Amino acid sequence: MPSESDSPTQLKEWFNEARYRAIAAELTAIAPKFDGKAFLALTLEGLAERSLMQRLNQCAVAVEQALPGTFQQKVRVLQKVAPKLGHEFVSIFLCDFVATFGRDDFDFSLEALRFFTVFGSAEFAVRTFIMADQERALKTLRQWTKDADEKVRRLASEGSRPRLPWGMRLSTLVRDPSPTLVILEALKDDESLFVRRSVANHLNDITKDHPDFVLQLLESWELERAHLRWIAKQACRTLIKRGHPRALKLFGFGKKAEVAATLQASPQGLALGERLTLTTVITSTSRQSQRLAVDYVVYYVKARGVSAEKVFKWTEVDLPARGTLELSKSQVIRDFTTRKHHPGKHRVELQINGQRVAESMFVLK
Repeated sequence: MPSESDSPTQLKEWFNEARYRAIAAELTAIAPKFDGKAFLALTLEGLAERSLMQRLNQCAVAVEQALPGTFQQKVRVLQKVAPKLGHEFVSIFLCDFVATFGRDDFDFSLEALRFFTVFGSAEFAVRTFIMADQERALKTLRQWTKDADEKVRRLASEGSRPRLPWGMRLSTLVRDPSPTLVILEALKDDESLFVRRSVANHLNDITKDHPDFVLQLLESWELERAHLRWIAKQACRTLIKRGHPRALKLFGFGKKAEVAATLQASPQGLALGERLTLTTVITSTSRQSQRLAVDYVVYYVKARGVSAEKVFKWTEVDLPARGTLELSKSQVIRDFTTRKHHPGKHRVELQINGQRVAESMFVLK
């Protein structure tokens, strides 16, 4: 999926005129009755104004209009095209086609998504079917946990995440996440890190609405096993950043840090595109070694002048008795697809084991 460092302009160009012409050529070679002119007219007219996801969906809409045959016949043509596209995100339009036009052919559509997800993830598309008939769709997803392909197994977890970024929110699973537990339990020991990472992200989604539900589950796991501890730590990353006592305790950060700390932001005045550096000196005031989760918090100025905090992970460390730790962190202040910066005073705080212990500031010009 796109990362925070990608700009909207860069992402949109994944679907540009050259891409649409290439897709039209592949479809024409496989299905001679495909109307390439109609496809290009539908995709290229108004192209500049469309966002990335609109361009993706428009590709699916244009295929529906330009490719003759029944829904199943069109899917079989697209299955032949899938290996030729060579771009995992672009290939998602195949899944979008199924979600948009295959809702009345439930079982065939889910099987088509199982096929297409190997070329471009069906994590967005499968949610249409979960929302239409959750019990029926999750029954199929449970079967996918045993699939030989790791991308299909991952889809079982990723596609049923309650709060998947960029995807439709599954409100029923937000309210009650228990129906997906059997999927997560089936995949938590998966041999693929790709799959286990999805399990962790799925659980992290659930912590935003039901933290105790997740913590009770994780407390029942054998966390001395390295891969389960890794999943659990990733699953609790939001809770740890928020200073949730039960989550901090689970990973040895439950005690209030006995430290003296300073935090310095430099330069204190900078423009968009320049680099901010944070430095901290943390000195133990304890006679015992301490396990510390060190984070920093930036209060970003919003368009209306108010501030909204975002917590960033810094490090985890065992600080010896009376020991001192010096840390430095830098980042370029630039706009992302997920965050737009605004001028003004930005407060920065140092957080250790969930407690705010020092602060600084910088001004974005």
